[in-house]
Amino acid sequence: MSQQQLPVVVIGAGPTGLAAAAHLVERGIGALVLEAGPAAASAVREWSHVRLFSTWGELTDPAAEKLLAPTGWTKPDAAGYPTGGDWAEQYLQPLADALGDRVRYGARVTGVSRAGRDRIVDVDREAQPFVLHLTTADGREERVYARAVIDASGTWTIPSPAGASGLSALGENAAADRITYRVPDLKDPAVRARYAGKRTAVVGSGASAFTALATLADVARDEPGTHAVWVLRRGISGSTFGGGEADQLPARGALGLAAKAAVDNGYADAVTGFRTEAIERTGDGRLVLVGEDGRRLEPVDEVIVLTGLRPDLSFLSEIRLGLDERLQAPTGLAPLIDPNQHSCGTVYPHGHRELSHPEQGVYLVGMKSYGRAPTFLAMTGYEQVRSVAAAIAGDLDAADRVELTLPETGVCGGAGLFDAPDAQEAGSGGCCAPAPQLVQIGTPAAVAPAAEQAPAGGCCGS
Repeated sequence: MSQQQLPVVVIGAGPTGLAAAAHLVERGIGALVLEAGPAAASAVREWSHVRLFSTWGELTDPAAEKLLAPTGWTKPDAAGYPTGGDWAEQYLQPLADALGDRVRYGARVTGVSRAGRDRIVDVDREAQPFVLHLTTADGREERVYARAVIDASGTWTIPSPAGASGLSALGENAAADRITYRVPDLKDPAVRARYAGKRTAVVGSGASAFTALATLADVARDEPGTHAVWVLRRGISGSTFGGGEADQLPARGALGLAAKAAVDNGYADAVTGFRTEAIERTGDGRLVLVGEDGRRLEPVDEVIVLTGLRPDLSFLSEIRLGLDERLQAPTGLAPLIDPNQHSCGTVYPHGHRELSHPEQGVYLVGMKSYGRAPTFLAMTGYEQVRSVAAAIAGDLDAADRVELTLPETGVCGGAGLFDAPDAQEAGSGGCCAPAPQLVQIGTPAAVAPAAEQAPAGGCCGS
């Protein structure tokens, strides 16, 4: 069988992976989607309680809609804000169903290479098809061959630690019973009981941290003694809470305002310029966060670590990837998204050229293409795979066209220069902060209407 007769294998049946398959099908190219979980969008389902800050109109892909149309699928109201569960059930699973046997569940990819060629061998390398090793849900090992590989496996499985060095803080692993790396579902009575009446540290500065702070404030209104300690590596500035009313994604701006209300109304204290070095356990089992500067925070009952996610590159070790040394993103894409250089602003639309690697025919797309960079949007992934599918089909005119306009990001930094503790805040839009301090603003009061109306979530796809 020639390479052209082999399918393009897509790793991951999440939003971007399924969109990639839809674009391939639209171009008459065979596609096979390998999904490790038992259903489509398995990662999205793990944050099914979180409401997105993108509307339905920004969460469905045009090629996918065409594939769904004959099935009787009805597109949700474009102005609505779904939860992760809504996204999975009302769009992603129906799309996977429309793709039929092109999607295989319980198929975890454990390795990708060129058939008969490890990463060292040059001879006839590009003439060989790709080979993927996988394990099935019942433990069997299989291999499949592909003409090209689109890795849309996301970053959900590898959360970043609390430790500011990028390594787990000393004692962090031992304290795992009181630490979560996900936004908890505080509408679940069992989960709510874990945090109600307790003191919880929230480590992180992005949309997920905003979500956790806002939902903990909701609990605090009803459950006396519930309090959050927001731990930031930088300080409080005008841009700490995102774009606010100026954000072109209004729900994302409202989410930041809800987090600000949690601090303003006394439901949370903000500890700034704090880089966690160790997590110690007290005699009664509570946890103490210790900073690199020697500061020790008051004991907390629980810790929610929301410091970002990382790509799993382990199964790509035999593939020749070109990755930025900081972000672990494709070298052509990294300058467009590097938080060492960009704060609030637009990430330029990009496609197959920015996503290419020394190993021709391999593409990292979706959240995984961003490596460790934040602020990925689902519609960015849809544009990526539209371009990649066109490139695989040999339609470079379409592949090189820009067919997307992104809203202002509204979310600032979180790494690189934004963590500099001694940097001064620039007048408009700077993301740096003053010296370390404990900030408690206002006194407990009713949460402002803007916080009550804010959608609960900040995830935006993978």
